[in-house]
Amino acid sequence: MAHIFLRIALLTGLVASAVPAVAQRPTGYPRSYDQLISDARAERQVRIYGNADRAELLPVVAAFRKRYPGVTVLYADLGSTEMYRRFVNETRAHRMSADLVWSSAMDLQVKLINDGFAQGYASPEKPALPPVSVWKNMGFGVTAEPIGMVYNKRLIPAARVPRTHAALEAMLRQNPRAFNGKVTTFDPARSNVGYLYLTQDMATTRDTRSLLEAIAATRPVLSLTTEPMLRGVTEGRQAIAYNVIGSYALERARTDSRLGVAFLQDYTLVTSRIAFIAREAAHPAAAKLFLDFLLSREGQSLLAKRSLWPVRTDVPARRLPAVQARPIRVGPQLLVNLDRVKRQRFLRDWTAILATGAQQ
Repeated sequence: MAHIFLRIALLTGLVASAVPAVAQRPTGYPRSYDQLISDARAERQVRIYGNADRAELLPVVAAFRKRYPGVTVLYADLGSTEMYRRFVNETRAHRMSADLVWSSAMDLQVKLINDGFAQGYASPEKPALPPVSVWKNMGFGVTAEPIGMVYNKRLIPAARVPRTHAALEAMLRQNPRAFNGKVTTFDPARSNVGYLYLTQDMATTRDTRSLLEAIAATRPVLSLTTEPMLRGVTEGRQAIAYNVIGSYALERARTDSRLGVAFLQDYTLVTSRIAFIAREAAHPAAAKLFLDFLLSREGQSLLAKRSLWPVRTDVPARRLPAVQARPIRVGPQLLVNLDRVKRQRFLRDWTAILATGAQQ
């Protein structure tokens, strides 16, 4: 699944003249968009690298194809690190690659844009987007997904669920032996998103170090991806998972009553899956069409019906209170933590914290 494109929408065999282009142009779009639609039909497909679950996209793709028949969507489901390396290697070798790159690894996406791998596009949907979600008319934040904490409802009753970072630290410090091996989180040394979340925690409050020391004292189980953390908590091998992607957690909790999801009230990081159109896209018109659809009210509403919270505020959806949400801005500040010296320093500190915790 991680190495091939999945044809999640098949050609229906409709010819370009079956539906007039003007009838497909969304309301409010410029007349010049008719030519973009025509060009996309001639390209016949859009190739996407992403790390959103395929099931989340099926309704979006079905609606996209209804509006733009004849444009096939090919989707490669990749991990963020693999996606980055594969896209860079293919582009530098001038091989066929993605037209649209869409990833939750915000810092890596911004790096690709900064390094010249994206092309600019003035999307007609830009005026409806929060300013923090767009950078240089190249990077577009499509979602607004909170980063939360999950817990096993049997191991942690509702009355004991911490509601702030300070309360979580206090609970762990009160009885660290009871939580020995019962806390799980991303390993920032192996996970780019885990590194991103912890560095954003550090930027938000200096108290993060004290919380990490409390987590380290429990001899935490470190993970590369979200799935093992959700599975461990659901099955009771761990009691708490810290800094979990909320969209995945909420989707799992819908069908498994053992799993609880909490968004800490003092602050909750809100991340976004950034999309950009590749500079050397073989199907640039189709990529623009699909990006616009993702950002449209219709596309955002379809995402909202699943677990991918929409970035648009004019779409009915679950949202955190403004005083609680801490959106990670799409922009060059994300490059700071990718500096090699800064990263090495952070990971040395992280290793030292873990070592100290293991001795307690």
